[in-house]
Amino acid sequence: MTRPYLTEIDRKIPETKLSGFTAAVFILHDQLNLDAWPGWVKNEKPLLIFMESGEKGMEIPHHKTKAVYVLSSMRHFALECHRQGYPVFYHSTKGHFDDGLAELINQMPAEGVIWFMTPSEWDTRERIRATSEKNPSRFKEIPNGFFMADPEQWKAKIKPGYRMEFFYREMRRQTGYLMSGEEPAGGSWNYDEQNREKLPQEIVLPKIEKFAPDPITREVMEMVDEYFPEAFGRMDHFSCAVTRKQALKVLDQFIRERLDLFGPYEDALLAGNSELFHSQLSVYLNNGLLLPHEVCERAVKAWEEEKVRLNSAEGLIRQIIGWREFIRIYYEAMMPGIRDANHFGFTETLPDLYWTGDTEMNCLRESLQPVLNQGYAHHIQRLMILSNFSNLTETDPRELNRWFWIAFTDAYEWVELPNVLGMSTYADGGILASKPYVSGGNYIHKMGDYCKQCRYDVNKKTGPDACPFNYLYWNFVDKQRETFNQSGRVHFMVNMYDNRKSEEEKKAIRASSEIFLKELKRETQPKS
Repeated sequence: MTRPYLTEIDRKIPETKLSGFTAAVFILHDQLNLDAWPGWVKNEKPLLIFMESGEKGMEIPHHKTKAVYVLSSMRHFALECHRQGYPVFYHSTKGHFDDGLAELINQMPAEGVIWFMTPSEWDTRERIRATSEKNPSRFKEIPNGFFMADPEQWKAKIKPGYRMEFFYREMRRQTGYLMSGEEPAGGSWNYDEQNREKLPQEIVLPKIEKFAPDPITREVMEMVDEYFPEAFGRMDHFSCAVTRKQALKVLDQFIRERLDLFGPYEDALLAGNSELFHSQLSVYLNNGLLLPHEVCERAVKAWEEEKVRLNSAEGLIRQIIGWREFIRIYYEAMMPGIRDANHFGFTETLPDLYWTGDTEMNCLRESLQPVLNQGYAHHIQRLMILSNFSNLTETDPRELNRWFWIAFTDAYEWVELPNVLGMSTYADGGILASKPYVSGGNYIHKMGDYCKQCRYDVNKKTGPDACPFNYLYWNFVDKQRETFNQSGRVHFMVNMYDNRKSEEEKKAIRASSEIFLKELKRETQPKS
């Protein structure tokens, strides 16, 4: 019998009775690669259980594109496993994953065991472990194989003063990536200073591979449209890879056509284009269609074959074995208390424009449109525009954290929470980042062309026509001077405000900020 919106799976995967199996492996929606599982799974081909959880899907109103991607890629992976000869049981439950597992274990023989891999997200892990602890002979946990670093080896080091760079260098030594013996290739560990160039006007941007929704994806889109009609964002631009074969095509194209110029222009901004030379791979890394080591190894090979420049290969590898692995360790070390972090004590709700994209500030509009359309923005848009504006408008960082989790297709709590509460908003008080990531309009102007098409003037510092980033930045420095004075990297900004700005300028900064913040709309909230 077919089930609503599971007809494509039901037609392609025959019905399986759990009573015939004494061993099963439960695969979560972000564990979609058997190469990351222990070898016995491939050798013995046990029953594979996949589950769609109604309660999990309702926890927060995820972007429609995220919902479609998660479900479609899991359905495609289940089908691929079936084609490879695995018995597959595809389950849907109104409850959470732990409820579903409790339902399924009772259908197996008394000696039956369900193996599960450590979930990357805290709440799911706690729930499944609680079920496992009630009947430990029936559930067995496998360490998570989708990351390269063991958190138990590192998480004790997560404290003020221990930075990603220290971790990154050790990971380079352990992996051997871009190493010449004990020294880094080219003589430097980090080529970030070479990766801040502005895009030349004549540069030709490569097109990124897009994939039209197939019948499985279209069925998921119909389900999301029916069950979550008022969810955030749109899905009519959906073009994600939903199979490993497709994800590998995206990786191949990136290495071949974009990696070489990724490095120099990874911080660049261009009106009408958020893709530029960025990889677009995080969405596939974060649910397992691609594995971190294979992306790094492809980049190293391209450099060794002199197809890409060193600063580009190093920049990509640093993002993966440096930052991506580091924030996962931070998450493990800091949870669950980090969820309440709010160093500056901000209490304002998130401005409406994050939900609507409706703003006269062109940099925000340019950064929000790809989020609304496809749940994507590149890292400078996320860090130096969307997060920067949230901080400068004294928005509760926990509100921004929730929005990031809702809004981005590649967002899972383990990756978005450290980036928002640790990095971009400084909500943890400096454990992850060495300074608050805030800036005035000049940084945005320097890195791209957004300011050319804005109704505000980036060269004006105060008043109704001035770029709001300009006066909001100095207002922030003045109000948060204690934090700035404690940071060796930015304490001089307080001295600059105190000694180089006249009393008249300070008065204008305060007045312009007060007016802007008072008029900023903060009423819209997402539907649950």
